[in-house]
Amino acid sequence: MMMKAVDILNASILIVDDQESNVTLLELLLADAGYTCVSSTMNSQEVCALHRKHHYDLILLDLQLPVMDGFQLMEALKTNVDDPYLPVIVLTAQPGHKLRALQAGAKDFISKPFDLIEVKTRIHNVLEVRLLYKRLVASNLELELKVKERTAELRESEARFRSLTELATDWYWEQDDSGRFTKVSGPALEMLGIQVESLADNDAIPANCQETESHEINGWNKEERAALQAKIAARQPFLDTLLSRVNSDGSQQTFRVSGQPMFNQKSCFIGYRGIGAEVLEITR
Repeated sequence: MMMKAVDILNASILIVDDQESNVTLLELLLADAGYTCVSSTMNSQEVCALHRKHHYDLILLDLQLPVMDGFQLMEALKTNVDDPYLPVIVLTAQPGHKLRALQAGAKDFISKPFDLIEVKTRIHNVLEVRLLYKRLVASNLELELKVKERTAELRESEARFRSLTELATDWYWEQDDSGRFTKVSGPALEMLGIQVESLADNDAIPANCQETESHEINGWNKEERAALQAKIAARQPFLDTLLSRVNSDGSQQTFRVSGQPMFNQKSCFIGYRGIGAEVLEITR
C-alpha cells in the first residue's frame, strides 16, 4: 500500500524553531519541494494547542528552544489522547541529542546545518509512514463500525427469529454444552410434565430430582430417545423428531422437537437451540 505523491505534498507540517533564519529556510525548502500546507511558530508554548487544533501530519521540532525545550515538548505532545502517534522530526546540531530524541519518541532527526537532500528525503519518508498509519487507523475504525452494525443486525434478527418461533410453536428452548436448559419460552416444562435438565440425557438430571422424576422419565420411548441422543452426541441438527411417552395415568403424549447445534466464533460447540410442540390428535 503506497501513498500518492499528491497526498504527501498536501500533508500539514508545522515548523518549530526560535531562529527566524531557520524557519525561513525550511519554509522555502518545503515550498520548493511542492509542499502546500506549511505553517510555523517560534513560541514553544503554542505547539501543543496548535497540534490539538490542526492535527499536524509532521512537526519539525528544534531541540534548543527557550522556556520549553524540544524534549519537554515531546513529552507534552504525548499527552494528546486523540492521537497517540508522535509525528516529530527533531532538528539538532548536537550529535549526542539524536539518540536521546529517538528514545523520547521522535520518528527521525535532521542535522544542522541543513543538507537540502537529507531534509527532503527524511521529511518525505516520515510523512509517508505517518499517512499510512492514519489510513490504517481509519480502516480499523471503519471495520469496527461495520462489525458493530453487523452485530446489532444479528441480534435484531435473532430477536425476530425467537419471536416468530414462539408464535409458531409451543415452546422455544436453548441448552448449554452439558445439556442443561439455559432459555425456555412457552409452557415447555408443563407440557413435558417434568422439570427436565435435558431432553436426551438422563445423566444430566440433578441428584435431588432423581427420585421424584424417575417414573416420568421411564415413560419415554427409549428407542426414540436413544436416536435423539445419538444425533445430539454427534452434534447433528434434527428436524421434527418425535418423542412419545406413556404417563402414569395411562394416557399417551407425543411431542415434535427440532433443534440445531450452536457454535461460537472459534467453532467450539456451546449447546443446542430449538423448538417443540405437542402433537395433538384431531377429532372429527
